[in-house]
Amino acid sequence: MSRVPRFALRRPSLERFRRQLASVDAMPQLCLLGILAGVLTGTVMVVFRLLLEFGALFFIPGDDPEAFETLSPPLRALLPLLAVALIGVWLWPQPRRALKMGIGHVIERLAYHQGKMPLRNWINQWWVGVLSVIGGLSAGREGPAIHLGSAASSWIGTRLRLPHNSLRVLVACGTAAGISASFNTPLAGVIFAMEVVMMEYTIAGFLPVILAATMGALVSWSVYGAEPAFSVPPLELDSLLDLPGIVLTALIVGLLAGGFVRLSRGHPAFTRLPFALRLALIGALTGAVAWWYPEVQGIGYDSLEQMLNGPMALDILLALAVLKLALTGLCVAGGVPVGIIGPMLVSGAAVGALLGVIGGMLLPSVVATPALYAVLGMAAMMAAALQAPLAALLALLELTRNAAIMLPGMLAVVVAVLTARQLCGCRQGFFLSTLTQQGLHPLQQPMMQALSRVAVPAVMERNLARTPRVIDHDRAKALLDAKPTWLVITQEDRNKPPLAMKAAHLARVLHDEAWLAEHERIDLEEVPGQRLDLAPVHLEATLSEAYDTLVESGVDALYVEHTTAPMIRRISGIITREAIENYYRRKR
Repeated sequence: MSRVPRFALRRPSLERFRRQLASVDAMPQLCLLGILAGVLTGTVMVVFRLLLEFGALFFIPGDDPEAFETLSPPLRALLPLLAVALIGVWLWPQPRRALKMGIGHVIERLAYHQGKMPLRNWINQWWVGVLSVIGGLSAGREGPAIHLGSAASSWIGTRLRLPHNSLRVLVACGTAAGISASFNTPLAGVIFAMEVVMMEYTIAGFLPVILAATMGALVSWSVYGAEPAFSVPPLELDSLLDLPGIVLTALIVGLLAGGFVRLSRGHPAFTRLPFALRLALIGALTGAVAWWYPEVQGIGYDSLEQMLNGPMALDILLALAVLKLALTGLCVAGGVPVGIIGPMLVSGAAVGALLGVIGGMLLPSVVATPALYAVLGMAAMMAAALQAPLAALLALLELTRNAAIMLPGMLAVVVAVLTARQLCGCRQGFFLSTLTQQGLHPLQQPMMQALSRVAVPAVMERNLARTPRVIDHDRAKALLDAKPTWLVITQEDRNKPPLAMKAAHLARVLHDEAWLAEHERIDLEEVPGQRLDLAPVHLEATLSEAYDTLVESGVDALYVEHTTAPMIRRISGIITREAIENYYRRKR
């Protein structure tokens, strides 16, 4: 006689996996998703960089998408005009909603659409991201990388029909992995995702995001090696006499960052122009500057590496500090959704290098290393323009791999952020400022932020029974045999929503012989007790979505729908306003 094993492994089930993800404490499941998102985003980032290199094959010597200096002046001046023409032809016939791309679009979808990313915008980002960089506009690859990675990661959750709270985490994973794979800075990618995109810090959010950033970096390392995006020489603060110069550098960087954010919003006289005319102006101005200063084109990492590792002419530094930043802001204001992080870093570094060179001329005994000022200017610009000081400091640490530079870096970041906020009025970072200008307010209230971390299945009451409104005594007893908590009363008129009633109310009348004698058939709407009007909510919804549905519908409870087959839906549970409020009070 064979013995039955005492313990048996439970067979993996996608339905069980979804149910586990609905909880705020689904650490192992979220970590698994973080690994998948990191690998997918890292692969997408590698493909994006390969496309940039492939595009450079056709017209840039050495196949380097940054080597615009090797082109003749007429060709490099013509490239931006050709790029905006191709971008315009692609985008012009599309609806306005399809033109939203980049990090701002990711934040908007996270705040208003639970992290679901449209396919059309994702395809457009490939086209605009590649053309803007190899076409000689002042544009970066990090913004497109974050959009492409976040959308690809969100696709995992959408494809598997995972709860919306896990979609939010997947978007953060894609963001972190995109930054990590682009710069080879996994820790900065994690903090950027939490500080700039998610705008919250939770343990449940950190762990999968850390794994995603790690996997994104590993995928990138397997193709491009483990070195950062650009090499930084060993640097340190030689003397405290450098501090006044560092403060002055940060002050100027903060002013330029504030001006960049304001310029990116666009003056009404410019934004009201027809789209084609705006594109033509952007291409013409970029081409005119590129005729004399090709360093302003593309991302500019080659120029950044040069200013960190050797001397650069003062006029080129000035062009990178001011004109490159202005051209990037002009692209954004004109409706060309270019990546801004790379150009921002280059411009900030140019400001620091310029002041470092001038300081070295005036005070050679004090300012000995202009490269130190360049690196600090780079971090200060990122912190001030994005209002993300922690992400900027960690990017500084990982790019330089030098902890000794953190003390002056902290000073530079604080001064630059305060300058942009207090003197330029930029109290929101670049992306939040852009969304606010569009009438969007992605910052959530604390309660809604907490409710968005949990999906409906974690709180809903599953113990229910569906029943028609009028039933006989035997049917009523059969319903109660299953000991349901709620009865969902369906209406004969399908246009009317169902009602919910506690099963205890029916049990009470079944024990009342006098009441039963008067009622041969039981009309559940006549049974003494409270009945709740119901509105539908999907099984994948978060508690914040459920709460919004309650408010908009004016009801006190929702029935949770679950699609089992095309055009076939069943009710999986009941969730009441009281249950949501109790959950929030318990978890605060």
